[in-house]
Amino acid sequence: MEGYLKGLGLSFLNVGWAERGDGTAEGHGNSVPRFHLTWGTGPEVVRIFREPVERAAQEGLVTFRHRHMVDKILVDEATGRAIGVKGRTLEEDDSPRGVKSDRTGTGDFELFGSAVLVASGGIGGDLDLVKKHWPARLGPKVPQSFVVGVPAHVDGRMIDITQEAGANVINRDRMWHYTEGLQNWKPIWPHHGIRVLPAPSSLWLDATGKRLPPHLYPGADTLGTLKYICSTGYDYTWFITDQAIVAKEFALSGSEQNPDVTNKSYWQVFKYRVLGTKGTPPVQDFYNKGTDFVVRDSLADLVEGMNELVAKTGGDVELDYEQIKEVVEARDGQFDNPYSKDAQAMLVRNGRGYWPDRISRVAPPHKLLDQAKGKGKHGPLMAVRMNLLTRKTLGGIETNLQSNVMRPDGAPFPGLYAAGEAAGFGGGGVHGYNALEGTFLGGCIFSGRAAGRAMAQEYLAGAKLPTKS
Repeated sequence: MEGYLKGLGLSFLNVGWAERGDGTAEGHGNSVPRFHLTWGTGPEVVRIFREPVERAAQEGLVTFRHRHMVDKILVDEATGRAIGVKGRTLEEDDSPRGVKSDRTGTGDFELFGSAVLVASGGIGGDLDLVKKHWPARLGPKVPQSFVVGVPAHVDGRMIDITQEAGANVINRDRMWHYTEGLQNWKPIWPHHGIRVLPAPSSLWLDATGKRLPPHLYPGADTLGTLKYICSTGYDYTWFITDQAIVAKEFALSGSEQNPDVTNKSYWQVFKYRVLGTKGTPPVQDFYNKGTDFVVRDSLADLVEGMNELVAKTGGDVELDYEQIKEVVEARDGQFDNPYSKDAQAMLVRNGRGYWPDRISRVAPPHKLLDQAKGKGKHGPLMAVRMNLLTRKTLGGIETNLQSNVMRPDGAPFPGLYAAGEAAGFGGGGVHGYNALEGTFLGGCIFSGRAAGRAMAQEYLAGAKLPTKS
């Protein structure tokens, strides 16, 4: 896929090491860096595919039908073939990208074609659906509080509509939700959350102030951490960190949260991510304006601020300063020497062995309490409330390797294709129960390309364009 995308004009700034694993050679996690950071972020990925489609539209080969909402896939009763879609036209709405738009209908429509492709995304924007399909293996308690990491239109409608047409939908309990969500201080969609892509230095505590067990460290094992958090009975955790770590290790998800990379500015990347001591401007906005940050100069004041935030949001936990002090000092004691028995300290030093992480992603090892004792230059202490954040749907519409939708009896569904997250990033669940980061968008592109090639071959082989009867 990398060669294919580079051939279309895409380039990558670096390859990050996300999802570093459960601490075992045989277990979950990336043994090598895998997270390709697109130079230009999402808009650049869109551009390389958008431009040829726009040229095709100018030549009359593509027609856009905006503000059309599909309610049904049309199937020929005689042949069982998908021949089109029907639904409602919607009132015009000029809302910005990502903002929840008006769904008021203005009329009906039907469209017919030689094939139908479903590429409508997953269910992460519908909290009721997320809770409905929450897997028992991540129990015992279904979380009740989330921030939402995808726009409202990612609501699973087309997955259900495709199933109603006769498609097989599988692995609905496979999900990939994050444990490091921030409430967006400037939300675009309802309950808008932004994911922190953390590196390994922050101290991670549960809602009661207990350190998360090995190997549940920032950036290590997403679903393992999610399962543990669910077992605590609370829907949030805490990072204890400082400005130096936040500046180097807090990367935010989203093109608008990474203007330096989105705008392809090498100078800004170097200024903020390599030389900077305060973080990128969006990161600074979050710790200055966000509701999940507590910033203080002493640990006692920090814990007091954490308790104030819990009380303000209706929580019932009173964090104990002495308990947290003991945990922080135990962590700090493992940074007295360039070696350690603490697995997280080892992870920090190991991460800095990969030079791109050393210069831009993993802060130099240091004690959190150095600054409070006047020994460091790491900025104020910070506590960050990390919320559960919905994101990716790992199951979905079952397909074969050509992205042709499958029926429950195992037969291909003629004329019907599915790609991207609606198809579990390919096949109905190509990742299995877990995932590795840096692999999601690739599955969308791969399954979409497979569908496009298969539909083209089918059409060239003589598939007839249906007409309304």
